Amino acid sequence: MPDLGKYAVEVLGSYAASVGLIAGLVALSFWQRARVKRALAEVEARQGKMHD
Repeated sequence: MPDLGKYAVEVLGSYAASVGLIAGLVALSFWQRARVKRALAEVEARQGKMHD
């Protein structure tokens, strides 16, 4: 690990914040994907009932 000197807390804090934000964006993307997938399945199910 490199010597960060007197700014170690700030640098490591910014790394942690960056990793946290990226993880949050990935989690949000998966949540939205699941929500859209459910909505699409509902629409397709309704259309299937209408065409039968």
